[in-house]
Formats: sequence, C-alpha cells, structure tokens
Amino acid sequence: MCKVKLLVIEYGDYMLEKFLRITLLYDFYGALLTEKQRQCIEMHYLSDLSLAEIAEYFHVSRQAIYDILRRAVDILENYEFKLCLVERFENNRKILQQVSDLLESYSRSESTNSNELHEARNKLKQLLE
Repeated sequence: MCKVKLLVIEYGDYMLEKFLRITLLYDFYGALLTEKQRQCIEMHYLSDLSLAEIAEYFHVSRQAIYDILRRAVDILENYEFKLCLVERFENNRKILQQVSDLLESYSRSESTNSNELHEARNKLKQLLE
C-alpha cells in the first residue's frame, strides 16, 4: 500500500513539473507556434479542457488533438534546446535571489549605507516577483 501511495505522489509531482515546464515554454515560445497549436495548448494546459472537449470544439478526433499537442510540445522543447531562454531565465532568477540574500545579510550586519542596501534589496525583490 505504501509503495502505491509513493508512486502516485511521484507521478503527481512529475505531472506538475511537466505542466509547469510546458506553460513556461509556452510563455517564452508560444508565439512561434501555429494558431491551432496555440489554441490547443491554451485550452488543454491553461483552461484544463480534456482532449475530447477540445476535439469537439474543433470538430476533429481526440487523436488529432493529441497529435497537435504532442507536436506543439516537441516544437517548444526544440526551441528551448536551441535557444536556452528558459534555462537562462531560471539561472538569472537564481542569481538574483542569491544577490538579494547577500544584500539582506549585509544590511543586517552593517549600519552604514543601510538605506541604499535596503533600496537595492527591494528592487531586486521586484525583479524576482
């Protein structure tokens, strides 16, 4: 019983990661997809419609929608492989978080220029939001 629960949790985590990755890739590269691919991605991943509901909307088979989504995700992944914009974005975000943490630590230990450090930390936090 415990193994089954663990498997479901791991599968759920995988599905959440996959969903988040696809939506992030879509944010960066969605404009490069065809109109129908964009609509299908938006309906399935952003509006949480099933393949059957999307197929009914477009008057095509469920398999056709599955193929469109699979090709669209493959295209998004290919763009990321070539351009690495999402990877750079995530790396920059990590670096900014580290800078913010360092500034916060510095502002706690130093009494001079604390206003400037506080302002810099707030600006970095705005970038992270």
